[in-house]
Amino acid sequence: MDERRRVTKLVLFLSILLNAAFRPCLSDPSDQACLTELSKSIQDPNKSLHNWNQQTFAKPCNESTSNLQGAICNNGRIYKLSLNNLSLRGTISPFLSNCTNLQTLDLSSNFLTGPIPPDLQSLVNLAVLNLSSNRLEGEIPPQLTLCAYLNVIDFHDNLLTGPIPQQLGLLVRLSAFDVSNNRLSGPIPLSLSNRSSPNLPKFNASSFEGNKDLYGFPLPPMRSKGLSILAIVGIGLGSGLASLILSFTGVCIWLKVTDRKVALEEGKISHLMPDY
Repeated sequence: MDERRRVTKLVLFLSILLNAAFRPCLSDPSDQACLTELSKSIQDPNKSLHNWNQQTFAKPCNESTSNLQGAICNNGRIYKLSLNNLSLRGTISPFLSNCTNLQTLDLSSNFLTGPIPPDLQSLVNLAVLNLSSNRLEGEIPPQLTLCAYLNVIDFHDNLLTGPIPQQLGLLVRLSAFDVSNNRLSGPIPLSLSNRSSPNLPKFNASSFEGNKDLYGFPLPPMRSKGLSILAIVGIGLGSGLASLILSFTGVCIWLKVTDRKVALEEGKISHLMPDY
């Protein structure tokens, strides 16, 4: 009887293993929603993403093999999206946050517009975020601080405005940071430029240059938009000299007029006086 039970358990265990081995690998519904919405938000004029369709979205991964161009899979989930330099247009979908296993997101060197979605904060495994060389606008979302594993943030050559969020300095794994050539303003957070811990990398001027209203270390001191001291002194001396000349000219004219009046009065008096 015990032998029969053991055989039954063994057969049941083997059947479970076989079912797991030959079960069709289905897409994670979160990845499918992520890809579907991303494809709706971007335009692909060069047809580079030729296999981006609902059929492929339903099964983008075979374990570690990707069926989708620009995607790399791991354990049946998308963990890397590299869609750089494809002349893509449109905006960055906030539904990218559904790709929760994503570790690398590279959308650089395209023509993407609009803001950086704060929803990317849900990508808690994200290590590399490269959105450089696009036409992105708006502010850098401070919510990116919740992506605690971020070690690369590259936003250079965009149209981003506003300040650099102080919170980004809390990303202790951050080793590469570039926001150069944007329209950022305000002070550079000391938590990025002058980090207190010797184990945290400090970012040099090349990470921040090209933002005319951004200031602070490590950028060189801003040139005063007002007049220099020499210019002010020169203007003062020039205006003083001009005033002196005008005053002197005025006095001369007044003296001449006065002399003429006196001469005329003397002429009248001498004309009225009788001759002796």
